[in-house]
Amino acid sequence: MKKKLLIIGAFIVMSPLLYSFCGFYISKADGTLKNKTSQVILIRDGNKSVITMYNDFKGDTKDFAMVVPVPVVLRKDDIKVVDQSIFQKLNDYSAPRLVEYWDENPCYEYSMMRSKSENKQNAPLSDKLAGKVAGARASVKIEAQYIVGEYDILILSAKESTGLKTWLNQNGYKIPANAEEVLDPYIKSNLKFFVVKVNEKEKQKLNSNFLRPIQIKFNSPKFMLPIRLGMANADGDQDLIVYAFTRKGRIESTNYRNVNIVSNKNIPLFVQKNFSAFYGNLFTTQWNKENKSVAFLEYAWNVTPVNPMKCDPCVGNPPTEQDLAQSGVWWLGNKDWNDYSDVDEEEYDNGTRNVHFTRLHFRYNRNSFPQDLIFQVTPNTENYQARYIITHPASGDFNCAAGKKYLQDLRARRKKELMELTYLTGTNINNWQEEAIAKNDEEINSSVQYATLLPQVKDEMENKESMPAGLVLIGMGMLGCAGLLRWKGMI
Repeated sequence: MKKKLLIIGAFIVMSPLLYSFCGFYISKADGTLKNKTSQVILIRDGNKSVITMYNDFKGDTKDFAMVVPVPVVLRKDDIKVVDQSIFQKLNDYSAPRLVEYWDENPCYEYSMMRSKSENKQNAPLSDKLAGKVAGARASVKIEAQYIVGEYDILILSAKESTGLKTWLNQNGYKIPANAEEVLDPYIKSNLKFFVVKVNEKEKQKLNSNFLRPIQIKFNSPKFMLPIRLGMANADGDQDLIVYAFTRKGRIESTNYRNVNIVSNKNIPLFVQKNFSAFYGNLFTTQWNKENKSVAFLEYAWNVTPVNPMKCDPCVGNPPTEQDLAQSGVWWLGNKDWNDYSDVDEEEYDNGTRNVHFTRLHFRYNRNSFPQDLIFQVTPNTENYQARYIITHPASGDFNCAAGKKYLQDLRARRKKELMELTYLTGTNINNWQEEAIAKNDEEINSSVQYATLLPQVKDEMENKESMPAGLVLIGMGMLGCAGLLRWKGMI
C-alpha cells in the first residue's frame, strides 16, 4: 500500500492532507484505514449548529464507509454536499503567515519604496470516500435512509456497543479492535450514528474524481465534536483544524486550555524558502511545551462582508458572502434558520449580520485528549493572527556614520533572529546550516551574512549552555577548598 507524505503544520506554502474529523472508518475484509489530519467547519448560534466535514483516506477506498456520531436523527433537508474548494479558501485565508519588511538605507536622503508580498503555494486538497452498509441486526435500528448528492446515508441507533459492532461485522465490515470501547459512551448518551457510503451511480453524474464535503445541521444544546471515536483507528497523533463562525465572537474550548500560538516573532530571511518546515517545527515545540492538551488559536477576526479589514496582512482572499453562505452561515442575506424549537431564550435572533471567524488547531491522542471537544461562543472580538516577520536588508553604500551604525545593528539583529529560530522551533542551530549558507542572502556585506554569523551564534549558545555546569564545578571546588581549610584549622 502506498503511503502519502504528510507534513504537519504546512499551512501557508503547503496544504495538509485531510481526513474525517470525528468518526472512525470501517472496511471489508482485512483493509486498514488510518486518519491523521482533519478539517471541519463549525457554525454556531444559540443551539443551532452547522457542521461541514472534509474527508480523505489513506488506503483503498473501494470498500470503506464512515461512521460519525450525531445528536439527533437528521432529516434529508438537514444534509447537503458543498464544493470542496471552500476548505482551501478558508485554509489559505486564515493560515499562519509570513510578513515581509524592507530596511531603508540611512545614508540615503530619501526613503526606499516599501512593498509587501506573500509567498504562497497551494497544494490541492484531495478527497476520497466509499463504503458498504446494509441490513440491520439485533439492537441496531435504521432510523432514516437517504441519497444526498453522491452519497448513500444511513442514520442508525443502537442500544449497546456490542450490538453495533456485531451489526457491522455481520454486514462484512472489519472495525477497529478498540472501537467498541469508544462507541459505548455515545450509545449511552443516546447519540445516533451517521453512516456514509458512495453511491457510484450518482457519482458518475458528477464527471469528477472528487467527493464533495458533507454538511449537516441540527439543533442541540451541546456544542461539541466527538473526536474520541476518531481515535479508534488513529495512527499516532492527529491534527484537527477548526474553522468556526459565530455572530458574537470567538469560540473556545471549555474542557481544554486555550492558548494563542506564539506570534509576531522576527525570524531569519532564509526561512521564507521553507516556511512550512519552520511552522511545523514551531507548532510541535509549542505543543510539547503546553503539555499537549491544548487548543491553539491561529486566527480570529470579524470577517463580516462589510468589514473592510479582516487581516494584517492577508495571505489569501477574504471569504465572500457566497463563501460564508456555503460554509453554513445562515444569517447573511436575510436567510435564517427555519426551526427555533430548541433555542435558548437568551440566544434570540437579533438580526445582526456579524460573522466572527475563529481558527483553532488541535493535536490530540488518546492520552492527552481523553474527552471529546466541548466549545462555547464567547463575546471576545479581539483580532489575532499567527504571523512571523522577515526583514530584507537595505542596499547601497553605507559609508556614512548612520550607515556604519546600521550594519552594526543589522549584525546584532540577525544573530538574534538565528537564536529566535532555534528557540521557536526547538531545533539545533546546526539544523539550519544548509539554509543559512545557501547563496540566497540579499546582504552583500559578508560580515552581516547569516553564513558568517552562524558559527558565532553557535559558540555563544554553547557557551551559554555550558555556563551553568561551569559555575557548578567552580562552586564545588570552592566548597571543597573551604572544607580542606576548615579541616586544617586554617578557618
